[in-house]
Amino acid sequence: MLHHLKLSKYTTLSGITQNIDLSYEVFGRELHTAPIVLVNHALTGNSNVTGEDGWWSALVGEGKRIDTDQYTILSFNIPGNGHDQFIIDNYKDFVAGDIARIFLWGLQQLEIKKLFAIIGGSLGGGIAWEMAAIHPKITEHLVPVASDWKSTDWLIANCQIQEQFLINSKQPVHDARMHAMLCYRTPESFKERFKRSTNEELQVFNVESWLMHHGDKLQERFQLSAYKLMNQLLKTIDVTREGQKNFANLQNSDTNIHIIGVDSDLFFTAQENKDTFKRLAQANSNVTYGEVNSLHGHDAFLIEFEQMEQLLKPIFDTNGRTKRIKVLKFGGKSLANGKGIESVLNIISSKVKAGEHIAVVLSARDKATDQLEALLNKAAKRKAYKKDLQALVDYQKHDFKDIDLSSEFTALAKLFEGVALLGDYSAKIKDQVLSFGELISGKVVTKLLQDRSINAQFLDTRELIKTDSNFGDASVFEAISKENILKKFEHLDRDAVPILTGFIASDEDGNTTTLGRNGSNYSAALFANFLNAEELQNFTHVDGIFTANPDLVSDAKRIANLSYGEANELANFGATILHAKTIIPLIEKNIPLRILNTFNNDNEGTLISAKTEKGGIKSLSVIENVSLINLEGRGL
Repeated sequence: MLHHLKLSKYTTLSGITQNIDLSYEVFGRELHTAPIVLVNHALTGNSNVTGEDGWWSALVGEGKRIDTDQYTILSFNIPGNGHDQFIIDNYKDFVAGDIARIFLWGLQQLEIKKLFAIIGGSLGGGIAWEMAAIHPKITEHLVPVASDWKSTDWLIANCQIQEQFLINSKQPVHDARMHAMLCYRTPESFKERFKRSTNEELQVFNVESWLMHHGDKLQERFQLSAYKLMNQLLKTIDVTREGQKNFANLQNSDTNIHIIGVDSDLFFTAQENKDTFKRLAQANSNVTYGEVNSLHGHDAFLIEFEQMEQLLKPIFDTNGRTKRIKVLKFGGKSLANGKGIESVLNIISSKVKAGEHIAVVLSARDKATDQLEALLNKAAKRKAYKKDLQALVDYQKHDFKDIDLSSEFTALAKLFEGVALLGDYSAKIKDQVLSFGELISGKVVTKLLQDRSINAQFLDTRELIKTDSNFGDASVFEAISKENILKKFEHLDRDAVPILTGFIASDEDGNTTTLGRNGSNYSAALFANFLNAEELQNFTHVDGIFTANPDLVSDAKRIANLSYGEANELANFGATILHAKTIIPLIEKNIPLRILNTFNNDNEGTLISAKTEKGGIKSLSVIENVSLINLEGRGL
C-alpha cells in the first residue's frame, strides 16, 4: 500500500524550488516496533520491494535474509519514477544528492531518528552513500551494493549515450533499454547464454530477440520522463560535489559500512569499490568489502542471490549467531605437549563458554614440520631414520587416550620407505610428508576438545583450499576456495567449533600442496577474509610485536597498535612473527589482527588494524646474512 508525504517548496541543489510528492511502502513489522531497514530501489525499480511481484523478494520477505518477521522494511519511491503517478519533467535540475535529502526529510516526517540499515543497489546504493555522507548518524549499517560514492567515467559516458537515445529516438525507452542491457551484463554472460543461437520463428539471433523483448517490456511500464530523470540521477552520484566535507563524514563515521561489489561490473567496477574501501579503511575500522563473483556484470546483485545471502548474513543474521566469527590461530610452540596444548584447550574452552563464535586454525605441533623434513632428508640419503621417526610418533601420541593416529604414521612410514628406496624425493612428495604435521595436530586437538564436551569438528583444508601445482609454495585459487569454505561452514552445526589445518591445501587433481613455510598464518588470514571475520587472533609464544627483537635488545618494548602498512613492512623485512602474505587478505576486508601470547592471558598483545598510534619509528627489523653494495661513480 502506497503512503504519501507532501514536501512543499523543496529547493534543489541547483536552486530550483518546487513541490515534491514522496511516496513509500512499509513491509513486515509496523513502524517503530522493530529495527527499520530502508531499501533504496535502482533505476527502473520502485518501492515494491517484496511480495509476489517484489523486485527483491528473493532476499526480503518472511524467513528471507532480510526477514520481515524481524524487521520493518521501508522503501521510498524516488520522486518522479512514475510508480505513484508523480512526474518530474525538469530532470536536469536534480542530482542524486537531492534525492538523498528528500529521503532524509521523509525519515524525519516519519519520526525515524536511526535506521538499522540502509541498503540499495546501483542508483539506490549511490543514494544510500549520499544519505550517510549528509547525515552520518542516520544508520547503524550502510550497505551499498554494486554502487559507489561517485559515478565513474565509464558510467557517465554511458548515461550520456542513454540520454541521446531518450531525446532523439523514435522509441526512446525501448532503444535506451536495449543499449542499457549491454552495460548491465557482460560479453561473457551473453556468450554463455546465447552461444550465437537463432530464433527460427523471427529469423534473428536470440540475443537480438532478447534485447528487443527487454526494450518492449520496459516501454510498457516505464515513462519517458521517469527514465530521463533516473538516468540523470545515476550519472550525478557524488558525495563530494560540494567539497570533501561529506567524504570526511564517512571517514569519521561510526556507521558500519559494508561495501558489496561485483567482480565483473562495468558501471561501478570492483577496483573502484576496493579503492573506496581502502581509502575509508585507513581512517575507519568499521568498513568491510565483500564481492559477488559472477560473469553477469552489474545485474549480478539481482541474479546471484545465494552469494548475496552469504554477504548479507553477518548483518541480517536472525538465527542466533549474530556475532561475526573470530578466527583463532595457534602456532607450533603453543601446541607443544604439556603447558602449551593445555593452554590452547583452555583458551578455546573459555571462548566457547563465553558464547563466542570461533574457528580454529592450527600449525603442526611443536617442531613437527622441521622433524618431518629432517626425516625426509635422512631417508633420501639412505641414513638410519626409523629411530627418529619413532621419537616423533611417541611425542605426537604423548599420553593422550583414545586418539588413533595409526593411519597417519603408517602412511608416513610408507612414504619414507619409498624415498629411501629411490634415494630421492620430489617437491610433491615433500608436501605430502609435511602435511601430516597439521593433520595430526588437527586430529589431536579435535579429540581433546570433544573430551571436554565441545562440539569440535575437524576440517581437512585440502578439501577446501585449492591451489596451483607449485609444490612447496602454491598459489591459492581464491574464488573456488572461498566458495568451498562458505558452503562447508553453512552446513556446520550452530554450536560447532571448526578445527582447521593451516599451511596445507590441494591442487585441482587432489594432490597435497603447501603454502610456504609459516603459511599457517596465511591460511588463517584467508579463512578470516572468506568468512568476513570480526578479528584474527594469532596466538604465539610471545607477548606481541616489539620495538626490536627482545632476544637481542633487552629493553625492547611491546607495541600496542600497528597499522596494516607498518605490519606489512615488518613482515616483508624479516619479522618472523608475521608471514609476508598474511596482511593482504586482512587489509582487503579491514579485519584486525591481534598477536597474543598463549602463555600469558593478562597480556593484550599487539593489535594490527587500519588505525595506528602517532609517533616516530615503531620497530626495527633485522635481516641477517645480507650485504649491501653501494656503487658510486660518474653517471650513477
